[in-house]
Amino acid sequence: MRIFNRSILPILLSGALLITLACSAKVETNQNAASPPAQLPPPPTPQPSVQPTSSIPNLQAELTDHENSTTAFAIGTFDFKNYTYELPRGWQNPDGSTEITLINGKVAPIETNTSDKMDDAEKAAAKAGRRIGLSYVATKYFDVTGDGEDEAVVVLKIETGGSAIPQVAYVFTWKAGKPELIWPFRTGDRADGGLKNVFAENGMFVVELYGQDRFLLGEIETGKITDDVEQLCCPTNYTRSAYKWNGKNFLMRGKRLTFLTADPNAAPVENLGDKVNNPQKPKK
Repeated sequence: MRIFNRSILPILLSGALLITLACSAKVETNQNAASPPAQLPPPPTPQPSVQPTSSIPNLQAELTDHENSTTAFAIGTFDFKNYTYELPRGWQNPDGSTEITLINGKVAPIETNTSDKMDDAEKAAAKAGRRIGLSYVATKYFDVTGDGEDEAVVVLKIETGGSAIPQVAYVFTWKAGKPELIWPFRTGDRADGGLKNVFAENGMFVVELYGQDRFLLGEIETGKITDDVEQLCCPTNYTRSAYKWNGKNFLMRGKRLTFLTADPNAAPVENLGDKVNNPQKPKK
């Protein structure tokens, strides 16, 4: 019996060890099965789509292109970026000075501020120190007097220190070896009578201003007609008018034509202001 017990004892011990290992593996397997599933990363937060912004048109495109920007006549050699210009009506300096000299195409405005802490004399002195600025935009060359030689139309921007873009144009002929001013005129601010383009056609000087039935009277642009209201940045209409040189002045000839900026090939409206401001009364 002792021999039998000794020989079977290792076998019993081995069986017990196997049973213990099996139970341990079973418990570990059950623990793994009971563990929570791995957390997935949260879905990305949707970003708001970027809406395209409406583009603001370049209202100076025709003035600054290369068309009619050079000439073979002597006036084409003159340096209009360094020249003294007379200020147009409505843009004189507070001190009454009426001339301004461009240097390399620009002269900055002088701005002076006032405050409630100033007395009347100090405020008056500050205001008197203000000056209009100018900057060069373009020069166009074509014959607008019918003399067979090109004139120069110099376009300058009035610098006020603000966001407005009023402009002034100077028509020069060439006489005795230097430019001679024959017509200065001012224009408005962008959609409010701003200058779109100038050119020569059929022996006349053509001026295009933004707005409905906007044209020139002497040296200034006309005002808005009834119901002509739109954003300054984005004019929907422009007006074409033509002027004939009589040897002394430019006089308007023909009808004033109001076009759509979006469709310049569409038929224009003639003398729109006359129709709006003086509608025909229905006959009784």
